[in-house]
Amino acid sequence: MAIVRVRQHVNPLAHKYQTPLSPIDWEKVYAQPNLPLHLDIGCARGRFVLNMAQVETMWNFLGLEIREPLVVEANKLRDELGLVNLHYLFCNANNSLRPLLSSLPQKRLQRVTIQFPDPWFKNRHAKRRVVQPELVAELAEFLPPGGIVFLQSDLEFIAVEMCDRFAANPAFVRYGQGEWLVENPLSVPTEREIYTINKSEPVYRAIFERVS
Repeated sequence: MAIVRVRQHVNPLAHKYQTPLSPIDWEKVYAQPNLPLHLDIGCARGRFVLNMAQVETMWNFLGLEIREPLVVEANKLRDELGLVNLHYLFCNANNSLRPLLSSLPQKRLQRVTIQFPDPWFKNRHAKRRVVQPELVAELAEFLPPGGIVFLQSDLEFIAVEMCDRFAANPAFVRYGQGEWLVENPLSVPTEREIYTINKSEPVYRAIFERVS
C-alpha cells in the first residue's frame, strides 16, 4: 500500500473540524459488538491498534484521528487484513467523544490510550492540545470504574500536563504514586515509542484508573 502523505499538524480549532461526529451503530461496526472496547485517541496511521487487534482478539479497537486521509488508509488496510474487531473514525476527539460514547452501551468502554499527542509547543497554542479538562471529564463520564487510561509522551512537559489534568479529576487515580512507568504495560508499542527508544531517549508513561 502506498504511504498517504498528510500535514503533520492539524489545528483542531479550525472551522472545518468543529462539526461533532454523529452517533454510530455499533452493531454494524464490529462482528462482536459486546466485546470490551479499547479507544485510541489520536491514532495517526493506526498501526498500534492494528497490531493490538491481532494480538488481543477478544477486544474491539477503535482509533480516532483528525486527519481524514489517514483514516481512509487505515480502514482500507483493516479490510485487506480481514479484521472484524477494528475500526477507525475521522473526527475531532475534543468535540466528538460525547456523541460517540453516548451511543455505546454502558461498561463497554474499558481502556483508553493517548500516546505521543501533538505537543503544540507554543503557549498560545496550548488550547489545541488534545488532553483538555473537558476531554478528561467526558472520559470520566463514560469509562466505568476499573477502566484505565494509558498516557505516554516523549516530551516530559506534555506528559506532566496530561497527568495533571487527569489527577485534577477526582474520578481518576494514578498508578504508582506518581512515578513514571518504566515499561509499557501493553503488548504492542507505538511507532513513535520504538523510534524514541531506539534513540535511547526517555518515554514518560502513566496509567490512571477510573474509580467509583
